[in-house]
Amino acid sequence: MELWELVARESIRDCIARYNANGDRGRIDDMVGVFAPDAVMESGGRSFVGRDAIHAFFSGVADGTRPPTAAAAPTTPTEDWIARGKQPFIRHFTGTTLIDVISETEARARSYYVVLTVHGVDHWGRYFDEYGMVDGRWLITRRTEKTDAVYEGGWGAAAAGPRAADILTRALTFDDSYDDSLDDQEHGR
Repeated sequence: MELWELVARESIRDCIARYNANGDRGRIDDMVGVFAPDAVMESGGRSFVGRDAIHAFFSGVADGTRPPTAAAAPTTPTEDWIARGKQPFIRHFTGTTLIDVISETEARARSYYVVLTVHGVDHWGRYFDEYGMVDGRWLITRRTEKTDAVYEGGWGAAAAGPRAADILTRALTFDDSYDDSLDDQEHGR
């Protein structure tokens, strides 16, 4: 392995960590900064092209899933958490990241992710990424996010909207064949 490949791998790991850490803190500008200017983000069967569209998507997710500031009678773990005077939180954990460096300017990676909130595990899935060298930095040029399962009534279910029922049904029946094609494509099967 050559030095440039080690630098590429560590830069890509850093990019993945910055995406999650900034997103968890609500720093959408910094989160979107790990995408190339013309990047594509795919999530929930929808595609968002370019940083402005990706920013609008993530801002909408954040706005649409913010917990209420006060609840008359807490009915969810998040509402109960808030009623006790605590701030809600979200934490993304990414692991089992497999990076394939194709050249000095192109790479692919895939990772598993799990998201924790006040009630525990909220949702989990996989990232399928493509990276490119842009102005001397490794940035995401394409990300396909696949949610494998959600906690009913949780943050991920709210973000998934009407798709949450389908995701939950697949998870409960252990049907993950709906998106194995990305793994197969990446490995030439």
